[in-house]
Amino acid sequence: MRTAFMQTLIKMAEQDPNLYLIVGDVGFSVIEEFQQKFHQRYINAGVAEQSMIGLAAGLAIAGKNVFVYSIVPFVTMRCFEQIRNDLCYQYLPVKIVGNGGGLDYGSLGATHHAIEDIAIMRSLPHMTVLAPGSSQETRALTQELSHYKGPAYLRLSRSENNIPYRLNAPITIGTSIIIIPHDTCLLVTTGNTLDLGYDICKSLKEESIALGLVSVPTIKPLNLSWLSNNVATLFTLEEHNTHGGFGEAIGAYLAQSFDKKIFFKSFAIEDKYCHEAGKSEFLRNKVSLNRTSIIHQIKNYLSLEKK
Repeated sequence: MRTAFMQTLIKMAEQDPNLYLIVGDVGFSVIEEFQQKFHQRYINAGVAEQSMIGLAAGLAIAGKNVFVYSIVPFVTMRCFEQIRNDLCYQYLPVKIVGNGGGLDYGSLGATHHAIEDIAIMRSLPHMTVLAPGSSQETRALTQELSHYKGPAYLRLSRSENNIPYRLNAPITIGTSIIIIPHDTCLLVTTGNTLDLGYDICKSLKEESIALGLVSVPTIKPLNLSWLSNNVATLFTLEEHNTHGGFGEAIGAYLAQSFDKKIFFKSFAIEDKYCHEAGKSEFLRNKVSLNRTSIIHQIKNYLSLEKK
């Protein structure tokens, strides 16, 4: 996804002489082309994330179109106060781009895991929170952010997540993508769990269990107008803490917006840190966020629902 983001950003910078990119001493092998083409609009702020956000705010006040790019924990948590006071309080159109959502940087240990960022960012007034599930969603949402009039957070995955699906309508901020239609039973994903969700639905189909799949790349503002009253069973899937994340947001929406009982279950990372290092697939298995575990639970829940 980061490659799709950077390629799109370069095209945007060719058209917009006010577009600036600030990085926190990361992104090598991805950012070089932007740096070479637009070296006067490229700033490496170094390992100084608080100052990086302050710099972005100043450029935005001066009328610049600013994107800030770094690894998720460092561009959201280390500089949270500056995001709150400098960007959200003043409603400045700075776009924060975090790479490595969830367990993507698993081999670097818990300090580099990003399992709280959605909760943190969606708690901020004025902040828009986006988590694309594929390269095409990344390209579309990056273009949307080009002229966005407020602070926004774009959560990227290190993988490309290119699952085969066609778009019936343009992807914009607030829209969701129905990938596998189903009237009553849905699996709803956000961000880098879209591939996993697709694999789960395919596997269940082989066992004659029909499950729809929806990708929701806009977590805030959350627009679920597409969700019909026919839905009876809803599962959510995310690579984030169970508290404050996508599933919690969906659950609150269901509780406030639906009169009937809906069978609801959120699949996410339990409220604890993973003290082991390893590739993201290894850590997903450790936290039971994998195909085998989720399919087993879905089948159990569907059996309970029929009783």
